[in-house]
Amino acid sequence: MNKVTTDTTEVVRLREDIKRGSEITEKQLETVELKTSGIPKGTITDSKEIVGKYAAADLFSGDCLTKAKLTDKSNTASDVLAGLDGKKVAVSISIDSFAAGLSGKLQNGDIISLIVVDRDEGASVPAELKYVKVITTTTSEGIDQDSVIKNDDGSFEIPSTITVLVSPEQAKLIAEYEEDCTVIAALVYRGTAENADKFIAKQDEYLKTVEKAVTDNG
Repeated sequence: MNKVTTDTTEVVRLREDIKRGSEITEKQLETVELKTSGIPKGTITDSKEIVGKYAAADLFSGDCLTKAKLTDKSNTASDVLAGLDGKKVAVSISIDSFAAGLSGKLQNGDIISLIVVDRDEGASVPAELKYVKVITTTTSEGIDQDSVIKNDDGSFEIPSTITVLVSPEQAKLIAEYEEDCTVIAALVYRGTAENADKFIAKQDEYLKTVEKAVTDNG
């Protein structure tokens, strides 16, 4: 009987919901004893490994935390912009219609493809813009996605621009398309920062290949 009743483990879990990209504090955590057999593999048992980290996805009260749910980086617009080092730049794209901005459903850290619609040539996804990371979306009043508040009826103001993290070459291309074409966002991936970075790494690899080919050809 003692063996059955003492087969528990202390784990750390959330006491409240946390939005993706938010820093996790001590007061948002609680330590509880759970039946060992029911604890997810990789669950963190020491709060010191959690406090100061950021939520890699939307997390909810009662969630046990694993490394996959945490990240060392915040995806809030302010933090991303403050971390720009010249290798990547931030550029905003106008949302010409409700549908073009994924009906207001884009989130910080999403990976999107940019579909370019030309009146004469039709729609295409330029290879240089296949995988692009969303920094934030912003309403016409200048309110970023991090700070948008829902109305009493559950509605909220729809964004009018999407700000993305791109290379200087991609930014020039986006500016050209913004001038003459309609740009539509297509969601590719939403999830952990680690997996999102894999898409961006693949895009960066392609851009390096193009740059090398241009250099080699003089």
